[in-house]
Amino acid sequence: MTKTQRQHRIGELIEREVISTAAQIVARLQAEGIAATQATVTRDLQELGTIKVRDEHGARRIITATASKVSHAPIDHLRRMMGEWVVSVESSGNLVVVRTPPGCAHVVASALDRSALEGVLGSVAGDDTILVIANERRGGTSLALEFRLLAGLGDSKPSTKKGG
Repeated sequence: MTKTQRQHRIGELIEREVISTAAQIVARLQAEGIAATQATVTRDLQELGTIKVRDEHGARRIITATASKVSHAPIDHLRRMMGEWVVSVESSGNLVVVRTPPGCAHVVASALDRSALEGVLGSVAGDDTILVIANERRGGTSLALEFRLLAGLGDSKPSTKKGG
């Protein structure tokens, strides 16, 4: 595992779990088969720009200093962005294609990424299209249905048109 890969994994751990020490990170990495010393993890935390804070429950935890807040954006923000900008949603397998007016896909994709919606592995935004990858358990059909409901497009699958 490269330094960049290790630091990415550390970033994921501190984002998703309440972790307050480098030793806890070392233990979690070792449980995943990743060898790292406490000194290495401490350097990684410094390079990632982490700080220790008390969260909303009073627990001490490590977060990245650039993180605006510990919690994810509320689902209402995603609902507003999708309701305003999404024009269609289609799925195939575990993939969901979300269409927006030209120049708007990044706005919706950003809201989607910050929402940490259950079952979303990631998204890629172009000019007017977002490709969202659902995990195997969630599946694209279920995720597309939720997106349609969030966007106010109803719960039916859109009709497909031939041509352009």
